[in-house]
Amino acid sequence: MKESIKTSMINLIMAWFQSLSEIYDLIRPAVDVALLAFLLYKGYELLEKTQALPLVKGAGFLILVYGIAWVFNLTTMRWVLTVITPGLFIAVVIMFQPELRKIFMRLGQGDFFRPSTVVHIGKLDAVVTAAELLSEQKRGMLIVFPRKINVKNIIETGTKINAEISSSLIVSVFMFDGPLHDGAMVIQGGKITAAGCLLPLSERQDIRKNFGTRHRASLGMAEQSDAVVLVVSEETGAISLSYDSKLYYDLSPAEITRKLMELLDKGSRKESPVQESAMQVSAQTSQQTSVQTSSQYTTMYTSSMQTADHKERASVGENSGVLFE
Repeated sequence: MKESIKTSMINLIMAWFQSLSEIYDLIRPAVDVALLAFLLYKGYELLEKTQALPLVKGAGFLILVYGIAWVFNLTTMRWVLTVITPGLFIAVVIMFQPELRKIFMRLGQGDFFRPSTVVHIGKLDAVVTAAELLSEQKRGMLIVFPRKINVKNIIETGTKINAEISSSLIVSVFMFDGPLHDGAMVIQGGKITAAGCLLPLSERQDIRKNFGTRHRASLGMAEQSDAVVLVVSEETGAISLSYDSKLYYDLSPAEITRKLMELLDKGSRKESPVQESAMQVSAQTSQQTSVQTSSQYTTMYTSSMQTADHKERASVGENSGVLFE
């Protein structure tokens, strides 16, 4: 009796596994196509973010030429392509080394053991308020919000602060010509990690001529990492965002708040109605706070500039010490 029960149980388990195998055989083609489509989409997204599409287009053109030579039996063309392909591969690796480096950096980034990038709405208000105040006074600002890729090498170039986020601290760093004014501030894990940091400059040639070093630095940081960079122009007062190798120029405070909340929310691109209403209230509060405190910082700025007038006359040019504009 026991042996028969044991045998029937084994038969039931085997039948269950057989049914699962049959179901898997039915859905396997769909899973295969879906996985391939996902990988192709992620690969295209990766190439688009790293500005490596010209590399893929060039490789595709060579493959097309080689295919034509093979189909039409163009012996000379096939021989030429066979000879130059090894050297061409080495040349492509050398010429597109920055793009290839960005691709491998993106592939190596992960969600594990990384610091939290979420910034509390109240703290984000302080950052946007400071940006508005500095924009009104035409004072440059550069703030980096790291996401997945570690920016320890950038932090080490500046002065570590590890302070709570406040608009008064941010304004005091960028409003006056202090030792930390010329660099970038890094905000990570809900705190001001460091200030006076040096950022890599973008080597792109299609940047607008009126963009200074500050905008090139923000774009360079966005090209070499997945960080979000908030930048205020010292010439025009325009507030901009750089991320995913692109620069979005002259955004409104509401747009800045919305995009920062979206980009820093652990990669989540969809906000609930509660989050959306909170962001709207956040933008309104930021504007009201800016209006209330603008006169205070304007008075502080005017007093400081009058006190340091003799230092300004001794400097060569108005912005001779600025690194990022």
